[in-house]
Amino acid sequence: MSATITPKSEVSRSRVSRSKVIDAPYIPLEKRPLPPGRPRKWYVTHNRRLKAMRITIALLDSGTYLPNQASNERIRRTADLIGIRPPSDTTCRLVRTLLRYSR
Repeated sequence: MSATITPKSEVSRSRVSRSKVIDAPYIPLEKRPLPPGRPRKWYVTHNRRLKAMRITIALLDSGTYLPNQASNERIRRTADLIGIRPPSDTTCRLVRTLLRYSR
């Protein structure tokens, strides 16, 4: 049995042709309903993670890269700037955790 091996240049060319050029501003995806039948705790955790990710992205865009730069007040101000309700202390902790592991 012989395996066909594609030259590296062909593989890299196919990857380049698949990449997209971003020439328009970011438009969020359309929201879909969450799957039914899960325990309430799952929905609360899921929504908390989504909120924390949105805030983390906004903090990174504003130049806040380290968890010790993101106090609860700064996180809440950023949430207000992007139009999200003020996060709880638990969500603020999750935002700092995401900042820690974003590097």
